[in-house]
Amino acid sequence: MTGSNELRILAVANQKGGVGKTTTAINLGTALAATGEKVMVIDTDPQGNASTGLGVAPGSRTSTSYSILAGHVSILQAAVRTEVPNLHVVPGNNDLVGFETEYMTDRNRAFRLRDAITAMRGEQSARPTEAPFTYILIDCPPSLNLLTLNALVAAHAVIVPVQCEFFALEGISQLNESIQQIRSSLNPGLEIQGVVLTMHDARTGLSREVAAEVRSFFGDKVYDTAIPRNVKVAEAPSFGKPILLYDYDCPGSRAYVALATEIIDREKTRQRAA
Repeated sequence: MTGSNELRILAVANQKGGVGKTTTAINLGTALAATGEKVMVIDTDPQGNASTGLGVAPGSRTSTSYSILAGHVSILQAAVRTEVPNLHVVPGNNDLVGFETEYMTDRNRAFRLRDAITAMRGEQSARPTEAPFTYILIDCPPSLNLLTLNALVAAHAVIVPVQCEFFALEGISQLNESIQQIRSSLNPGLEIQGVVLTMHDARTGLSREVAAEVRSFFGDKVYDTAIPRNVKVAEAPSFGKPILLYDYDCPGSRAYVALATEIIDREKTRQRAA
């Protein structure tokens, strides 16, 4: 557990598409909830894939992350319960496409999600009989736009999924630079919580080479757990289920449980050092 009902906010970000970012957000959220954490996934990707993967059909998304960013509803009003106990999702949809254009002149544009989370904390304090959320995972779009900026300004730390394919580090240095810029101006406490290798196949030389390259670049920020290339992980979202519900015993499920354990261990180490 995060301890003392402390809320930790983690953005899952990589501007490169197809790296398993949404899959990581969905399944990590499920695995954290399975360990007893109370988790909120906020879907800030206009494609809304995290919402679909957690069983929220497009037609039922009456309040979305856009509604929150626009100030129409609170996070707790927009949150939808999933099939997984202790796991909620704030859905995303195509309304998010217009956010950058609509709020370009708003001086507070980078802080809208952070302010909504601050308001949520206040709402939770006013409901002492309800267990508060202990983790928020923000699924970012595959670009460094205003939506991703809102996520990085609101977050305590970033989880970076990196696919074990050619050009795996392409764009990672740019994300790193963006994180440094945000630290220097908008969110001084932002850090990389960790880097997770996805679609890893230990049998191939390429996966091993990419893993070594990523570990050389990020050092001990890379989690020991790598997410294997697993057909069940790829199938699960089409059934609107996290992999832990779709096939609990497959290698992908076991990997996400192990990753959640690593993340919680890092959080405990951070708390002890604080």
